[in-house]
Amino acid sequence: MGSGTVRFVHAADLHLDSPFHGVRASAPFVAEALAGASLRALDAIVDCALSRQVAFVLFAGDIYDGPERGLRAQLRFRRALEQLSECGIASFVVHGNHDPVETGWSAIRSWPPLTTVFGAGEVQVSAAKVNGDLVATVQGVSYGRRDERENLALRFARPRGGGLAIGMLHCNVGGIPGHDDYSPCSLADLRAGGLDYWALGHIHMRSVLTGSPGAPWAVYPGNTQGRSIREGERSAKGVVLVTASPGDAAVSGVEFVPCDSVRFFEVPVDVTGSADLAQVCAVLASAAAQLLRESDGRSLVLRARLSGRGPVHRDLAREGAPAALLRELREDAGEGHPFIWWDSLIDGTRPALTRADIERRNDFLSDLLAVADSATVDRDGTRMLSSRAGAESMPAGLRALAAQLVEDDEDLLALVGRAADLALDLVAEG
Repeated sequence: MGSGTVRFVHAADLHLDSPFHGVRASAPFVAEALAGASLRALDAIVDCALSRQVAFVLFAGDIYDGPERGLRAQLRFRRALEQLSECGIASFVVHGNHDPVETGWSAIRSWPPLTTVFGAGEVQVSAAKVNGDLVATVQGVSYGRRDERENLALRFARPRGGGLAIGMLHCNVGGIPGHDDYSPCSLADLRAGGLDYWALGHIHMRSVLTGSPGAPWAVYPGNTQGRSIREGERSAKGVVLVTASPGDAAVSGVEFVPCDSVRFFEVPVDVTGSADLAQVCAVLASAAAQLLRESDGRSLVLRARLSGRGPVHRDLAREGAPAALLRELREDAGEGHPFIWWDSLIDGTRPALTRADIERRNDFLSDLLAVADSATVDRDGTRMLSSRAGAESMPAGLRALAAQLVEDDEDLLALVGRAADLALDLVAEG
């Protein structure tokens, strides 16, 4: 770190002692590893702060997973702040929608020195100093209740004095989908505050929203430990290490630092060209081994997603085949450390027979595909399906779908698509 520069850690969405669902019954060793993963991530944050000799650490909301705030989580968090304080590293904390200050139980009555926990209601400002010299002013506001719909960004303004101006806010900038619209705001709102760095929380996918000359940095570090196989929880998780020049009131760089001990991934495999399920199993195992090599000693929880056309589609269509393949993958992976655990398998494969093959036929199936491929489905199309719905030669599954198409206007397109897929399967089997 050069002269005149400081570093700080920006963390968010720790969800300490967060529950993990869906793996305990079939894999106790996986559940045990996940149960302590969020707390190990907290330890990694402290290690990062100490090894990188940072000036302070920002915790931007959702420290805990719910208002109940488990005792173990609270004690571990206080212990972490105490470790930082003993080494001269300040901590700044805001609470978010998962751990609002007015509805959550707290077993902690006092905090270690050098710790600032911002309250709810009004934006508060605190100084960050190094060897007695001001390096930053940090301001933040916690959620008083979970359902915070006020645009809290509008309450922030650049304070007087020198140093870096930092704002801490748990919010949804720009209505990012997949997350509740708590404390909704825009990038324009953040720019209007006149701050140098926005330490954001709430969005679990890491992203730098802004960070260019003349504009404030606005950063989501993501959560510190993935919690499921959902898209926003996958891949490496951790914190960001920020380097800044207080004298110039400028951020010079942001570096991601992983803190997770278990990672979640989805493994996509196109089965086109695969001769049999043994080959598919080998491809999945190879992909998992590569992910493990790239994860630097971290364990993996994986979901296989199969796609493409080929003969293995019929193998997977057999009753119990996907479950048996999943069991085989788990047995091959074993129970070592770091471990690989196959959480689930999604079969999205299709028959080798293509729609072009069916379109050359002059029968109900070719008519059905013509309707499915139309940009709009009109009453004429439904009448066409209705006229053939009672045909004895039509398979029962298609008869049921054709009848439903006539009765259900809202889901017409989705039902036509399902019928078309079923048609392909039936022809392949015939």
